[in-house]
Amino acid sequence: MTDVVAGILILIGTFFLAAGSIGLIRFPDVLCRMHATTKTTTLGACSIFLAATIKYGYSPIGLKSLLAVAFLLITAPVGAHMIARAAYRGRVPLAADRMVADDLREAVEPSAYAAEQDSRAR
Repeated sequence: MTDVVAGILILIGTFFLAAGSIGLIRFPDVLCRMHATTKTTTLGACSIFLAATIKYGYSPIGLKSLLAVAFLLITAPVGAHMIARAAYRGRVPLAADRMVADDLREAVEPSAYAAEQDSRAR
């Protein structure tokens, strides 16, 4: 029974890892790509680690897999945030035709944002 559950988790993990890879290739800019890879690969890798935990139980391999899941769930959002922040501050080209709002611009460049608002008011 544990082999069946572990196999299903490996299939789920493989699906999400493949979906993240496709998203990395297909999405237009760094923010969309970062979102696709972070969300799907975290879920995919966690599924595979959980499959190892189920397969090997509370042996050293299973416990290390649980630690890897915890580490991944803690570090993936922080890493994604730092990548997005560096890309925005580094002025990496974004898919401007798809961007609806730029809420971060006021916080990063307050003087440029104020000048743009003044020019729109006139």
